[in-house]
Amino acid sequence: MANIASVLKDEIVRLARKEIRTETAGFKKASVQYRSEIAALKRRVVTLEQQLSRLGKTTTKRDEIKAESITETKVRFVAKGFKTLRQRLGLTAGEMGKLLGVSAQSIYSWEAGNSSPRKLQLAKIAMLRGMGKREANAILAQLAS
Repeated sequence: MANIASVLKDEIVRLARKEIRTETAGFKKASVQYRSEIAALKRRVVTLEQQLSRLGKTTTKRDEIKAESITETKVRFVAKGFKTLRQRLGLTAGEMGKLLGVSAQSIYSWEAGNSSPRKLQLAKIAMLRGMGKREANAILAQLAS
């Protein structure tokens, strides 16, 4: 009797393992596929980050080149005029600082006449003089995203 019970138990265990193997085979295939997709996505993220950093470097160089060409022509800076420009564009000191790449405190300092902007900022200020509210807000929206 013990033989029949052990044979029956062994057969039940064997069948259960076979069923489990067939059920988990699909999960294993899906897991392998997901892992390969994740690896491909990681590689793509790395290449996109590299492209983004290259583009960031080229755009800053372009801005500097534009700024240098504008600074070659003499740009005057008057604190009162700068404050008027900021008010005309409807910008806060923080927003103006983001456009020019400086802090809000620098903007207040320039408006008070305590300090004056560097050549690069002077060139950017000269570019802002030709803009309207919509253009300035569009640039701010680009910088925010």
